[in-house]
Amino acid sequence: MAIFNSTRRSGVPIKLIIGAGIIIFSLIQYWSRKETNEWTGRKQSIAMDAQQEIALGLESAPGMAQEFGGLYPDQQLQDLVDKVGQKLVQYSVARETPYQYDFHLLRDPNTINAFALPGGQIFITYGLLSQLQSEDQLAGVLGHEMGHVIGRHSAERISKEQLTGGIINGVLVGSDGSQGAAQTAAMIGNMVNMKYGREDELESDDLGVRFMIDAGYNPEEMIGVMEILKAAGGGQRVPEFQSTHPDPENRIEKIKEAIDKYRK
Repeated sequence: MAIFNSTRRSGVPIKLIIGAGIIIFSLIQYWSRKETNEWTGRKQSIAMDAQQEIALGLESAPGMAQEFGGLYPDQQLQDLVDKVGQKLVQYSVARETPYQYDFHLLRDPNTINAFALPGGQIFITYGLLSQLQSEDQLAGVLGHEMGHVIGRHSAERISKEQLTGGIINGVLVGSDGSQGAAQTAAMIGNMVNMKYGREDELESDDLGVRFMIDAGYNPEEMIGVMEILKAAGGGQRVPEFQSTHPDPENRIEKIKEAIDKYRK
């Protein structure tokens, strides 16, 4: 008679023990990366250091530009984007960070978008720039994207994705990869990442307002940017809990709160 069954230990299937181990290891790894962001004061789990963020952003920038048709050929407009971006950097906490801030105007005339890569590579499409009505609104867009860089949102998101990936793998191993368990685990992972995506946007709005005020721009113009983005969405509203971005009306209220906070 065997002393113990090779698939069970104390009545618990080995697969459950292994699955639980994967989840526990993922949680320990995630929490061991916790550190305080010295520019925002927020505690985060970060998967890379600042130099790795810079290297990743520089490596990814050419490919990202090509996805939007390359750089816009008008040097005067590029100079405007550079001027506003560098003014925001020089008059804000951004100048104290190790990041390399470069501002790129993309050729795409149809896509209304702006985004930031880790380490300071910031992009705005001509489609969005052409909708803006003032230099202050441009400052609002670029300040928001700088908020993503200083908030270290990409590095934090990588760490969260590693955590949710570990949890999903643990659930799949522990359940023999059943379809129901896989769907449940994926849904949990998506909900976690969407929640943090919304928080990133709100923090970037808050930081953008702060940078605008520091640089002498009118922060109320960021509300105008939100109206432009809302109109670009065709008025279609996805429930906030199903979206990585907060509802535009909620963002406007938070922007107003940030204006009151930083003007005091």
